[in-house]
Amino acid sequence: MTLSDALIVRPLSLADRPQWNDLWAAYLAFYETSHSQEVFETSFVRLIGDNPHDFNGLVAELDGRLVGLAHFLFHRHGWRVENVCYLQDLYAIPEVRGLGVGRRLIEAVYATADANAAPSVYWMTQESNTQARQLYDRIGHLTPFIKYERAS
Repeated sequence: MTLSDALIVRPLSLADRPQWNDLWAAYLAFYETSHSQEVFETSFVRLIGDNPHDFNGLVAELDGRLVGLAHFLFHRHGWRVENVCYLQDLYAIPEVRGLGVGRRLIEAVYATADANAAPSVYWMTQESNTQARQLYDRIGHLTPFIKYERAS
């Protein structure tokens, strides 16, 4: 059996909370940030809720253990009639990187976007995230846009 055969990508569930906490904390640490318990609680509730304007969560499970996550959101776009999909968070634990977990999560987001008539899926990463960018270059295309945000 290969990883591809054993890996399950599915929606995040309430029972996943303890493992999701660990995964999301590791994801945030990768980006050298952290958040309060209130943000963890609010984010998780939004991810498993049924509000179509809130985030959605997918997890990658291998042998009963969560090894990856994807958080995404559908929103309106001023240049399109249909919604677009923003993939905000994508993470695979270090031991499974390079084995197809990230690809499977992105493909599941693509499939969910297609099922919701949102053909455009986009995401951002840090320029220095070279390992992930190797995947992104194969499964998407780099745009010329540069991100700005409000100054503190």
